[in-house]
Amino acid sequence: MKISQRPSPNFDDRTLPITNLILHYTGMKTGAEALARMCDPAAKVSAHYMVEEDGRIFQLVAEDKRAWHAGVSEWQGETNINSNSIGIEIVNGGHDWPLAEGRLPPFPDVQINAVIALSKAIFKRHGELTVLGHSDIAPARKIDPGEHFPWAGLAAAGLGYWPEVQSEDRRVLFEEGSRDRGVAITQRGLAHIGYGARVTGVMDDATKLIIEALQRRYRPDQIDGKVDIQTMDVIKALTEHMSARRS
Repeated sequence: MKISQRPSPNFDDRTLPITNLILHYTGMKTGAEALARMCDPAAKVSAHYMVEEDGRIFQLVAEDKRAWHAGVSEWQGETNINSNSIGIEIVNGGHDWPLAEGRLPPFPDVQINAVIALSKAIFKRHGELTVLGHSDIAPARKIDPGEHFPWAGLAAAGLGYWPEVQSEDRRVLFEEGSRDRGVAITQRGLAHIGYGARVTGVMDDATKLIIEALQRRYRPDQIDGKVDIQTMDVIKALTEHMSARRS
């Protein structure tokens, strides 16, 4: 695996051990533009790696340093995600640069294969990390790497977990504004998984955005922020997986 060095000045020292791998899309027109921005000291953003559409890999920041890719974010109660993570930017226009017909631009196989190979090499150096999207750690601000990202394929390659949910029942249990004991149970489940959910018993805007983030990753064909039976089954499968992982 060839990695080209393109050093960025946008980093500082870590204060936490590495436990997470965060995946982003660049959301820019070209990879060259994204690379230039992440190497611009005025931009104050960076990532450890960037993977081009043709599979080329660039390293911008050393893994033992804190790259500036996560921004305001939270996972498992920790808010200094830059310090406990390695960030990979994946070149893709995303929602800002859709195709002419309105579809989100695909991630080419050669690019995803490079992301998988790079991620496995990172795991070999640091142990198994929690694989997250930017939308998981910052659901109020970010929607990348997007519902078009092949999360199931990464899980099949051993990167992350994919819940096998059989239910196709999308009858709505709770939607924005709902007040119910079941909402509090849902919020506790989201927090147990790692999302920055607060237990209020109300389907407030913050909870709705977290549900959208979860659906964007695990149920990408319908992202509506409503807790239906299928979404609840996804939450249940993820909480059980997290409990088994911690035991």
